[in-house]
Amino acid sequence: MQALNNTHQNAIAAAKRAHETATSKESIAKSKYETFGLEASYLAHGQSVRVAQCKADIDAFEAMFTTMASLPIKADKVALGSLIELIDNNDKSHFYFMGPSAGGLKVEYNQCCLMVVTPASPLGKAMMNRQLGEEFVLNVMQQQTEFEIVSIN
Repeated sequence: MQALNNTHQNAIAAAKRAHETATSKESIAKSKYETFGLEASYLAHGQSVRVAQCKADIDAFEAMFTTMASLPIKADKVALGSLIELIDNNDKSHFYFMGPSAGGLKVEYNQCCLMVVTPASPLGKAMMNRQLGEEFVLNVMQQQTEFEIVSIN
């Protein structure tokens, strides 16, 4: 959750800076050809949308953790909230957390780097509901890569 909160705070700061730039005296167009103010306002809008997305990510994770707290712990197949270790066909380990949103977010956990994936992503779709020891093939950068699920927590 700390990584999500950090991302949210960074988005708030960026939105504030973009808003200040869009509303500053220097952004006022002196001719119809000066578009800096207009461009700054588009950026400010985009940053405010990013703030809302970050807040929605935090809310989705809080809801997931609340739901998980009331369910029995099962680690027999990949589901929302699973921590998954995969080994590819080059014997390289990859660590993922199946989250409800914020796909692509990288987080340090127990001295290793893991990436959040969502069930909607290609990798998430390939992993969902698979069991420990199962193998699957995924097209990664136009190349077939085999993965084996070696742990689910």
